[in-house]
Amino acid sequence: MRSASRKCVTLASFSFGQRNHYRSLHLFTVPRLFRDGRQTTWHAYQLKVFPRTVQGINASTWTQAVQRAQELVEEPKVPPLIDAAKLVGPDFGLLKRNIASLLGSGHPLLNTVSNYYFSAEGKNIRPLLVLLISQATSKAAKSSHDPGRYYDTIDIPVSSTTLSATKCTSRIANELYMPRSTKEGCEVLPTQRRLAEITEMIHTASLLHDDVIDVSESRRNLPSANANFGNKMAILGGDFLLARASIALARLRHPEVIELMASSLANLVEGEFMQIKDFIKNKDSASEKGAIFQYYLKKSYMKTGSLIAKSCKSAALLGGCTKDVCDIAHEFAYHLGLAFQLVDDMLDFTATSDQFGKPAGADLKLGLATAPVLFAWEEYPELGALIERKFKMPGDVEKARMLVYESNGLAQTKSLAEDHCQKAIDIISVLPDSEAKTALIQLTQKVVSRKR
Repeated sequence: MRSASRKCVTLASFSFGQRNHYRSLHLFTVPRLFRDGRQTTWHAYQLKVFPRTVQGINASTWTQAVQRAQELVEEPKVPPLIDAAKLVGPDFGLLKRNIASLLGSGHPLLNTVSNYYFSAEGKNIRPLLVLLISQATSKAAKSSHDPGRYYDTIDIPVSSTTLSATKCTSRIANELYMPRSTKEGCEVLPTQRRLAEITEMIHTASLLHDDVIDVSESRRNLPSANANFGNKMAILGGDFLLARASIALARLRHPEVIELMASSLANLVEGEFMQIKDFIKNKDSASEKGAIFQYYLKKSYMKTGSLIAKSCKSAALLGGCTKDVCDIAHEFAYHLGLAFQLVDDMLDFTATSDQFGKPAGADLKLGLATAPVLFAWEEYPELGALIERKFKMPGDVEKARMLVYESNGLAQTKSLAEDHCQKAIDIISVLPDSEAKTALIQLTQKVVSRKR
């Protein structure tokens, strides 16, 4: 570490008396530079001793003087970083095993295809959010009483003609059907745990279908399911996941949750249609530019935000929370979901394929004008013609990419994502304090800086 040219700044001085001497404590700030150019500030104390005849004594002991000096430079207390996955513990760790138990079929190839993406290391952000929201809202206001402590009904068929998909030992049954509490009393109910699994099944089904539509060759650093098994098998695998997720959803026996999650399925399809075929004309007019951006945000919500927002609200509903608390869960996840998609669209221009876990730079090749392109369009009107023809002409993709890099498009996209993250944090902050709430805030803060 090397010293910079520095100037000591006196922040404060305190005097105190002891026996026959007067002592003065001075507090300084001393700038220091690291080799990489980062600057930090060091605090130093200087003690001067004078005869006691000096007047103005205002602290009686050395300890008090030091304490008062330290109060001036004390950094605000920041909560320690929480390992979110560790906080939800076995509920998160057993996710893949529990999903596999819901997906068993009589056909080996169907089992292989439907479980294919679960074998890779995904982000699992959706089930993690559901489990954290479940914990964070468990200490919030309730509108209904606890229906019981044993929840084996999540695997009991609603209809007498339907077989149960899950067969488990008594040990596993205790893991599946009993609530799990943290040391501070936050709780995850078995219905909420099952909801986390359902949410990941729906998301993974959408990936199987998306990769067929986008002709993707890789996913999660593996060959895509369609590349490995063919389009038909990938589509059928996704259909099977949705069917099994729907059965598990019905067995939660909560009509509003079933309706919410079913509507998120419809939103996924609507969002895909919006992405494939837009209907806005006269793209060069100022009013239409605004309409196009709103269309993009709506499509982003349909494809990404809806499942996140509605699964988080469903978690609060299953926990018996009041309408206000359920709305908090929904609005928090709404803004987080939009921020997540904005960062995804930004990473398509800034991350490598290895970092991203799927082919980077794919959006322009698919004809998609995402936030970085739409913001760049404000600075470079010539992008309008490229957007209109979906970057189909030779050189269109390269030109659009260059204009995005030369514009403020990426910075504006990041700024918009940060705005949504801050809104999410402001909303979730009204919940009672808990490690789960802190973990949700910290996860939100990391969304903009993520690399995959």
